[in-house]
Amino acid sequence: MSDDHADPNHAGQLHHIELYATALEPAIEFWDWLLAELGYEPKNEWESGRSWINGPTYIVLERADDSDQPFDRQASGLNHLAFHAASRDQVDRLTAEIREREDASILYDDRHPYAGGYYALYCAAPEGHKVEVVAPRE
Repeated sequence: MSDDHADPNHAGQLHHIELYATALEPAIEFWDWLLAELGYEPKNEWESGRSWINGPTYIVLERADDSDQPFDRQASGLNHLAFHAASRDQVDRLTAEIREREDASILYDDRHPYAGGYYALYCAAPEGHKVEVVAPRE
């Protein structure tokens, strides 16, 4: 991996997140698409994982060692990842594309795009990770 030291100019901001997947290839396909749409670029690639970077933050996806314990966002631990969107149009475009994908689904479709009380996309990624993409106020 490249130089992964902290940047004091971004103190307090997220440095990186690691996600595990039991079915790595479908998860890579989804995250590669979504993260590219959100401005991330490929960082590293290895046999059991990938990473993407946007500014000082990167996201890692690795093959899970224990495939007997699937991810459960309602159990103790991570519930979801939320990303900034560039615009409401971007949220709408991503929503339309998620509807066309077979590896992801819209969550709270009956309340979309205001499921959280503000304009956002909520979806389930292939491994069950909940993803939120929040639009600017206007």
